[in-house]
Amino acid sequence: MEDDRGEKSAVVIGLIENRAKEVGLAAFDLRSATLHLSQYIETSSSYQNTRTLMLLYDPMVIIVPPNKLAPDGMVGISELVDKHYGSSKKVVMSRSCFDDTKGAVLVKNLALKEPSALGLDTYYKQYYLCLAAAAATVRWTETEKGVIVTSHSLLITFNGSFDHMNIDATSIHNLEIIEPLHSNLYGTSNKKKSLFQMLKTTKTTGGTRLLRANLLQPLKDIETINARLDCLDELMSDESLFFGLSQSLKKFPKETDRVLCNFCFKPKKINDQILRSTNPRKSQLMISNIIILKTALDAFPFLSKVLKDAKSFLLSNVHKSVCEDENYALIRQRIGDVIDEDVLHTRLPFVACTQQCFAVKSGVDGLLDVARRAFCDTSEAIHNLAEKYRQEFHLPNLKIPFNNRKGFYFTIPLKDVHGKLPEKFIQVVKHGKTIHCSTLELASLNARNKSSSAECFKRTEICLEGLIDKIRDHISVLILLAEVLCLLDMLVNSFAHMISTKPVDQYNRPEFTQDGPMAIDAGRHPILEGIHSEFVPNSVFLSEASNMVVVMGPNMSGKSTYLQQVCLITILAQIGCYIPARFASLRVVDRLFTRIGTGDNLEFNSSTFMTEMRETAFIMQNISKRSLVVMDELGRATSSSDGFSIAWSCCERLLSLTSYTIFSTHMEGLSELATIYPNVKIFHFEVEINKDRLDFKFRLMDGPRKVPHYGLLLAEVAGLPNSVVDMARNITKSIKQMEMSRMVNNCEKYESIRLSYSISQRLICLKFSNQDEEEIRRSLQMLKDSYMEGKII
Repeated sequence: MEDDRGEKSAVVIGLIENRAKEVGLAAFDLRSATLHLSQYIETSSSYQNTRTLMLLYDPMVIIVPPNKLAPDGMVGISELVDKHYGSSKKVVMSRSCFDDTKGAVLVKNLALKEPSALGLDTYYKQYYLCLAAAAATVRWTETEKGVIVTSHSLLITFNGSFDHMNIDATSIHNLEIIEPLHSNLYGTSNKKKSLFQMLKTTKTTGGTRLLRANLLQPLKDIETINARLDCLDELMSDESLFFGLSQSLKKFPKETDRVLCNFCFKPKKINDQILRSTNPRKSQLMISNIIILKTALDAFPFLSKVLKDAKSFLLSNVHKSVCEDENYALIRQRIGDVIDEDVLHTRLPFVACTQQCFAVKSGVDGLLDVARRAFCDTSEAIHNLAEKYRQEFHLPNLKIPFNNRKGFYFTIPLKDVHGKLPEKFIQVVKHGKTIHCSTLELASLNARNKSSSAECFKRTEICLEGLIDKIRDHISVLILLAEVLCLLDMLVNSFAHMISTKPVDQYNRPEFTQDGPMAIDAGRHPILEGIHSEFVPNSVFLSEASNMVVVMGPNMSGKSTYLQQVCLITILAQIGCYIPARFASLRVVDRLFTRIGTGDNLEFNSSTFMTEMRETAFIMQNISKRSLVVMDELGRATSSSDGFSIAWSCCERLLSLTSYTIFSTHMEGLSELATIYPNVKIFHFEVEINKDRLDFKFRLMDGPRKVPHYGLLLAEVAGLPNSVVDMARNITKSIKQMEMSRMVNNCEKYESIRLSYSISQRLICLKFSNQDEEEIRRSLQMLKDSYMEGKII
C-alpha cells in the first residue's frame, strides 16, 4: 500500500465504549502489520488511559460509532477525538460495523499464531468491545485502501498496554520523554533534547518507531530485559561483533520492514480487462517492494555470518530462528527465477525508475520488451537533445536532472546566461544560483518516456503476480524478519551506539529484583549531563521499610532535576539499556506517576491548584503496589494551611502502600513526617550562604537541614523594608520553637518503632545482596549488637 508519512506512524484506531466506563480499542498498524487489542476500565473522567494509548499509537485515522454512550460525567470518545485529535482523520461508522462476532472471526482468521494463544476463544464475550473495534477497523482499512488482508498474516496482541510499564500522558509530557518542554536552556548555547531525541540514532523507520514505543511503554518482564542487557554486554565487549552488526544492518534498505509487511495486503487481481484502469504509481511501488525484498535477502548471508558465533541468548536465538531458516533462501530463489540478478535498490529517481522497468528478466513478456525499447529510445533521445542544446546555445554546464513529479528538466547556472535565454526555453524559474527550465521538444519526449515507463510498470506487475502469491505463502517468516531488523536496529544503532560514545564506565548495566529495593548509586540525568559539563551525580535508596523520600531545598537547588532523573533512569533500565549511574538495583515498576510543574489549564478551565488536584486524584485512584510516584511541590498553589494539610494527608496515604514515592517540597513542616513514620527518609540539597547569596552545590545530603530563612533573605535582597523583614523573622522564630518542641516529643514517642524499621531495612538489603555466607553472618551479628545497644543504623 502507498504510504508517504515518513517516520510518522500509519495506525488506524477503532474506539468504542459502553456505559460501564469500559473502552475497547483496536490499533491496526499498517506498517508493521500488527493489530493491537485493548479493553480496560476508564478510571478518569478525562480519559487518561485512552489518551496514553493514543499518544503511543499516534493514529492517522480514528474510527468511532455515531452515538454517544459515555458514562455520567465523562465527555465521550467522539467528543474526546474532536477536542484533542484534530490532526487525525475522524471517521464515523455505523454501529453495525462494530460487530464483536465478526471481530472474533476476523481475529481467528488473520492471526499469525493460534487463536487460543490470544485468550479469546474462551473469553471473547468478555472482551467484546475490542473485538467490535477490530471489526470496524479492518473493514474500513480494506474498503478505503482497496486491499484484502491476507489470512494468518497479522501479528495480533491482546491487552498489550498492560504487559508494559504504564506511563500516563501527563507524565510523558513532564518527563520530556518524546518532546522537550524548552529547547533552549538559559546560560548555554546547546539545544535541549528529549530522551527519545537523544537515543534516536536508529537507521530505519521501523527501529525508530520501536524505540518510541519502548520509551512510552517500557518492559516489565525481567527475563526479556535481561536478554537485551546480555546482548548489550556482548556488543560492548566484542568490537568485531558490534561493528559487524552495524555494517550488516546498513546493507538492508531503510524501508525493509515496511515493505515486508506490505505483502500482508493483497490488492485487487490484475488482468488484461482492468489493465487500463490500473494506477501506474501503485504498480511502481509494488515492483519497488520486490526489488527491496531482493536487496534485503541478498544482505541476509552477511548478517548470518556476523551472528554465527554470537553467545548472548537474544543474538544466538536470532541466528537460530531466522538466519538458519531455509524459507528465506527459497524466497530468494523464487525471486531470482523472475527478477534480473543485476537489479538493485537505489534512491536516485531515474536510476530507480530504470531498475524498475528492467526488473523482470528479458524474454518473459513480449509486450514488456517492446515497452522497454521505447523507454530506452526516449531516454536516449532526451540526453541527445541536452547535448544538442549545449552545442547550439553554448551552454557547457547545462544539466538534465530527473524527478518523479516533473520528469526530465534543464538546469543552467546563472553565470552561463548572458542576457536573456533563447525563446525556445519555457517554464523558466530561478532557483538559487541556477535556472530551471524546459522546451517543447523536451516536454514531448517526457510525455512519451512517461507513457512507456508506465506501460513497463503495468506489464511488470502482471509478470510478478504469480511471484507475489508465492511470497505471501511465507508471510510469517517475512514478518519475523521485519521484527528482528527493527529490534537489532534499536539495540545496535541506538543503545550500543549511545553507550559507545560515552566515556568508559559512564553507563553501566542495571540489576533487577522482583521485590527488592530501588538503589541507584551516583545517578545522573541522561539528557542534562550532556549539556552541563560538571553535572553532580546523586543517589537514591527506597525499600519496603523506607518507601518514601522527602527532598527539601530552596528553588533552583536541583529538586525537579533529581526527580526527573530517577524516572528517566528507571525508564532506560526497563527498556533494556545501560543507565548513567555507578550502580543500580531496581524493582520492576508497573506504573509511573508524576506530579511536576505548575500552570493554569485554560483548555479545561482549571486553575493551577485545580490542575494539581486533578493530577493528584488520578494518582491516588490508580496507584498500585509496584508504582513509582514522583511529586514535586504539591499544595503550593493554594493557601499555606490547606496546601500543607493536603500534602501531609497525601503522604500518609502513600506511606500506607508498598509503592515507592519521592516527594519534594518547600514546606519544612513535612520533615516532621520522619519523626512519626519510620519509613520516611528526609534529604536536602546542599546550599551555602556567601555574602547574602545562595551558592548551590546540587548535592543531595542526608537529614532535614534547612537553609535558614532563605525566603526572608531573598525578600531582603529584593528591597523589602527592614522593619517588615525583622517582623517576619520574629514570627518565624516563634513558629520554629513550637515545631521543634513537637518534633522532639515525636522522636521520643516513636523511637522504638524507628529502630525496628531500620533493622528491617538492613535485613531486606541483606536478602537481596550478593555477599557470601560468611559476610552475611558477620553483618547479622553487627546488626544484632547494634539492636541490643539501641542504636539506629
